[in-house]
Amino acid sequence: MSRLNNIIVKNNTLVPGLIVICGPTATGKSGLAIALAKRLHSVILSADSRQVYREFNIGTAKPSPSQQQEALHYLIDVCNPTETLTVAEYQQQAQELIEKRLAAQFTLPLLVGGTGLYIKSIVRGMKIPRVPPQPELRSQLQSLGQQHCYAMLQQVDPASAARIHPNDEVRTLRSLEVFYTTGRPISEQQGEAPPTYPILQIGLDCDSAALQYRISQRTEQMVASGLVEEVKYLCQKYGADLPLLSTLGYAEFRQYVAGEISLNQAKALTVLHTRQFAKRQRTWFRANPEIEWFNSEDPNLVENVGRRVEQFIETVNPTR
Repeated sequence: MSRLNNIIVKNNTLVPGLIVICGPTATGKSGLAIALAKRLHSVILSADSRQVYREFNIGTAKPSPSQQQEALHYLIDVCNPTETLTVAEYQQQAQELIEKRLAAQFTLPLLVGGTGLYIKSIVRGMKIPRVPPQPELRSQLQSLGQQHCYAMLQQVDPASAARIHPNDEVRTLRSLEVFYTTGRPISEQQGEAPPTYPILQIGLDCDSAALQYRISQRTEQMVASGLVEEVKYLCQKYGADLPLLSTLGYAEFRQYVAGEISLNQAKALTVLHTRQFAKRQRTWFRANPEIEWFNSEDPNLVENVGRRVEQFIETVNPTR
């Protein structure tokens, strides 16, 4: 990393671009990102669909206050737990931050997280209809039943219906929601417009045994850091039926707080469900051939990734 530091010191600015750090949960993305951000004098943009919500801290593995002092973080704590941040809204905020950094020559921001759709919306420039959820319309459609709604979709947007399984209620309702809100089929409003700046995508992963150990250790650390108290506070403030309290980690400890299961059962279920979630994340990210994979158990991880970043800089800006 010493040569990388020298490049930054001598040239003051780096070629505009973006570095993505992604992969399954508990693989050490945040630690690597902070180490790189400090060396690159850069910033971290979170790509985590739960860290955007205020007060959901421990259970989402949100960077601690001390970690946020080590490197500037964006796109965490941007909305209240009772609100909904859509992928389109996330994409817009992230794109504006990236463009602002590039325009100011404060380059190579780090996009870091495990929410594949958030990352894809940026690196592929997904075109997403700017239609927020329409609860009333959605409720009316649901009352008609999935079979009837799918038949409606076949009439108004046959292209989308051809891609959506007849039993996929979520995508069927979303497609109808967009059509009846905008008057245009969602299939006509989708597509991709990838950014013009260079992107380096780094993936972190490790073998199953190592990942299970990491997940178990992190779950224990969350409990030691006050996860139970956090869940109690959130249940009291927002009610146990808050949708976010049904997500990974919170759902299991909400059961414990309610006296339905023991603490050990809550921890065991959290580990199990986190492993299942990590498997789905791995499947998503492994399908992307542009991601370059590194072993999160490698003791020289930061140095090895640093060398790859240096090569990336030299490749896209060989005159520096």
